[in-house]
Amino acid sequence: MVKEIPLRRRGLLASQLVLGCMGLGGEWNQNPITAQHVLHAHAAVDAALSIGINMFDHADIYTMGKAEEVFGQVLKERKDLREHMLIQSKCGIRFADHEGNPGRYDFSESHILHSVDGTLSRLGIEYLDFLLLHRPDPLMDPEEVASALHKLKASGKVRHFGVSNMSAGQIRLLQAYCDEPLIVNQLEMSLVKIGWLETGVHVNQEAARNNVFPEGTMEFCQLENIQIQAWGPLAKGVLSGRADSNQSDSIRATAALVSDLAKQKETTPEAIILAWLMTHPAGIQPVIGTANPDRIRACGEANKISLTREEWYKLYVTARANPLP
Repeated sequence: MVKEIPLRRRGLLASQLVLGCMGLGGEWNQNPITAQHVLHAHAAVDAALSIGINMFDHADIYTMGKAEEVFGQVLKERKDLREHMLIQSKCGIRFADHEGNPGRYDFSESHILHSVDGTLSRLGIEYLDFLLLHRPDPLMDPEEVASALHKLKASGKVRHFGVSNMSAGQIRLLQAYCDEPLIVNQLEMSLVKIGWLETGVHVNQEAARNNVFPEGTMEFCQLENIQIQAWGPLAKGVLSGRADSNQSDSIRATAALVSDLAKQKETTPEAIILAWLMTHPAGIQPVIGTANPDRIRACGEANKISLTREEWYKLYVTARANPLP
């Protein structure tokens, strides 16, 4: 059965699913947004709302800032929406630029504050419900980050904070300096990206050497009531109908099993894939990355699907392509 998400245990009425907005705003270039981009964003938002989604995930870099800009245009045209939404964005990734600087991460106080101001301006809103630090910055000074988060909270620009792609150790380090609790960790997780499970199953196993997922992160987040969000939960559609002759035998077998279960339960493959994640005791919150309204709606029954232990394990073992140790 789908587990309650930790955000709700904190009194935050977030939906079980999140709409990831990376696909809004057109291409990753500096071309301006168009009326068609705005119509597409309206359709994606409407599809999300129709299946009970009230939480929307952004980042300052998505389509070079245009994803936030086009979403802001939707909010401007429908002023009643903001009060019914939880809006999340991320900062900390910087692209290579014309001054010769490489692509890099930046958790300096000045960059965090500047990024949030830019996000609020593009979205046309006064505050973010959540701000996540996007990817670990090796030059991160936790005291400097703490100062930035304190200022954002005190100014009313951000209500809650979290991280993305971080290990338990990295979160512990930040939390030791930050007054505000870090209550979200967004990680890549799906039936294709199963390292988050393998790191636990492979304890005391030779296979553990090949797994890069940080040991103890899942357990730490559960102990601290940190919301684990899964980015890429639909695995780019390879398990739900996207044709690709280059896929491995295990992906083809998993896709066939997903399809069979969807038929048995009279639902969509997307709902099965997401329900598999949401059955985990951590209360995982999938961030749906598609901006296709039909695919968004196909996810709608995920929180109504019950998988037996045997069905859950059959999906897992098929995806990993080997019997459990």
